[in-house]
Amino acid sequence: MKSLVAAFILFFISFSSFAQKEYDQENSSFFDRVYLGGNFGAQFGSVTFVDLSPLAGYMITPKLSAGLGVTYQYINFKYYNASYSNYGWRTFVRRNIGRQFFVHGEFENLNLQFYNANDDVVRQWVPGLFAGGGLFQPIGRSGGGFMISALYNLLYDDIRSPYNSPIVLRVGFTF
Repeated sequence: MKSLVAAFILFFISFSSFAQKEYDQENSSFFDRVYLGGNFGAQFGSVTFVDLSPLAGYMITPKLSAGLGVTYQYINFKYYNASYSNYGWRTFVRRNIGRQFFVHGEFENLNLQFYNANDDVVRQWVPGLFAGGGLFQPIGRSGGGFMISALYNLLYDDIRSPYNSPIVLRVGFTF
């Protein structure tokens, strides 16, 4: 059971970096409100999984931001000598609650590779709708810190989803 829990956690942990700056809402330009960042996740072993998901966000207000991102995932099954790539896009909205907590909503649309009944390779777009929240712990005065979030995929499909569970955990740092 412990190895199953450890495998679950390792599969879904992704490292995030969001470059968000604090700004004066009245005197800031468009570019003062833009931030860049993304996720990086990896698992190695009998199954190799690499996730690269850069994003760009915009601080609508000091507590509300929204943005767009792209996703690329590489999966390799060592024992089957098979590998493939998934790709797609996402859009998100995040609302800060105080300095440390946030709620997060995200729509993701990934183009995934499948094998049909004839063992032919086919690709399909698979949507995901994530809702959840997290904790942000500031480190120093620069605006950076540690972040952990838990998101639930409301459109989870255990046959077509690239994730093993409807729950996705993300751990990371902001700069």
